[in-house]
Amino acid sequence: MPSRRPAKGRRTGRNRAVRRKGRPGGFGWTDLFLWGVAAVLAYAALRSALPFARAHLPWFTAAAVAVLALAAAVPVVRARTVAARQRRWFEANLELERVDGLTGPEFEALTAGLLRRDGFRRVRELGGSGDRGVDLTAVGQDGRRYAFQCKRYAGNVGAPEVRNFLGALAHAFAGHTGVLVTSGRLTRQALAEAGEAGLILVERDRLAGWLRGEPLPHEPLRSG
Repeated sequence: MPSRRPAKGRRTGRNRAVRRKGRPGGFGWTDLFLWGVAAVLAYAALRSALPFARAHLPWFTAAAVAVLALAAAVPVVRARTVAARQRRWFEANLELERVDGLTGPEFEALTAGLLRRDGFRRVRELGGSGDRGVDLTAVGQDGRRYAFQCKRYAGNVGAPEVRNFLGALAHAFAGHTGVLVTSGRLTRQALAEAGEAGLILVERDRLAGWLRGEPLPHEPLRSG
């Protein structure tokens, strides 16, 4: 049976087509020509623009200053707008009835606003899956460090929540004074365990006073 392999040295139509294509991505004379034309046009445009720029230098300088000023002003205006919006939101929620309609993160943001209002420094909002059991940290005017757990509850806060908070204070936030803030109330067992551990408790009645402008309690709430 005769072989179907092309004879040695014979070029098939496919081989000739491949050879005519050349190496892909090659840099040919056409590319050099186009780059040259582009360079000449760019140089001509620059030469034409320079005399105009020199003749209108004050106008160009004023325009440049205006653009830079606008670029610098935009972040400032935006920050002030955001701050004003946050302030209005904060002031609109300084009532227990409004607090009861907040989400958990919103309640944490409101508590942070109360701390800043009262002169606390370095208020940090840590809420989320990686908060390690603490929602907020802050430093009082006396330099005392605080760690806050915020519970926007319609019902009661139980002993397990208190124990979780105490665990966080004992490990990740050692050296902080613990404050548990809730829109609800603590169960009897939770009150007992929080009192034994020396937690500062801001339950519903104390929270109402804090919202009205009363200072944050600095001593544990003793039951009994």
